[in-house]
Amino acid sequence: MTKNKKQILGHVLACGTQIMWGAAFVSTKVLLKYFLPAEVLFTRAVLAFIVLLIFYPHHLKLKDKKHEILFAEAGLFGIVLYFMLENTALTMTYASNVGIIVACAPFFVAVVVGFFFKSEQTGWKFYIGFIVAITGIIAISLNGQKNFALNPLGDGLAFLAMISWGFYSALIRKIGELEYPTIVVTRRIYFYGILFLIPVLMEQKATFKPEILLRPEIFLNFLFLGLCASAMGFLLWNLATKWIGAIKTSIYIYVSPVITVILSVLILHEKITVISIIGTVLILIGLVISQKN
Repeated sequence: MTKNKKQILGHVLACGTQIMWGAAFVSTKVLLKYFLPAEVLFTRAVLAFIVLLIFYPHHLKLKDKKHEILFAEAGLFGIVLYFMLENTALTMTYASNVGIIVACAPFFVAVVVGFFFKSEQTGWKFYIGFIVAITGIIAISLNGQKNFALNPLGDGLAFLAMISWGFYSALIRKIGELEYPTIVVTRRIYFYGILFLIPVLMEQKATFKPEILLRPEIFLNFLFLGLCASAMGFLLWNLATKWIGAIKTSIYIYVSPVITVILSVLILHEKITVISIIGTVLILIGLVISQKN
């Protein structure tokens, strides 16, 4: 595949992944009625690992033992810290606050990745696009709210989640240079994510409920999270990062609020407002401007 085709496909994969992750919020919301956040994350991580192992049952041959540290760090920042901090923040502050803060991830990704990789320096168009997109995200997130309130602890955890994703993006950018098969890299990252989650489950005294897992509603949502949002989602995201860079890939995080609006109309039958339309348009304009950097 030519470099130009890889870049085009990279943009498609990044956008497609965000569509899946946008839908994953709906599935997660259903499962959190019955399970702890750590239980949901652990189950989807195990399912993702099994699926990736079935599709690529080959052992990862390390070129350097030090590379193992990169995989472990990616599992810690991208699988455990990001999702645990975000889910915990949602229990302490408004979902709109979390959505706005986490959507700032592309800015932090640009700062971190730009610091470590001079080839991914950003220009003024990226920041103009960021401002336009964030304006749209704020409009959608605060749509219908009579007031805006801060929660220092909850909002702080959401900010830490954003930072964790920034470091994960930098690590994936570095791992991409090592030329390992993306599918086996993703599998190894999930392996470490599972290991790091075990102490969390023990500390929270998690108790899985096998009888509930057999319910179609529960089983199908876990299947979607494990197969699509986790295994396929992270595989495609890591591949996109390898082909178009961490910063350009992260910009597609702006798509998530748009997907939320669409799903709210189609699935939850919520009415779309003028503010939602304006916010969506601003997000898409900001995305286009940022990608022209």
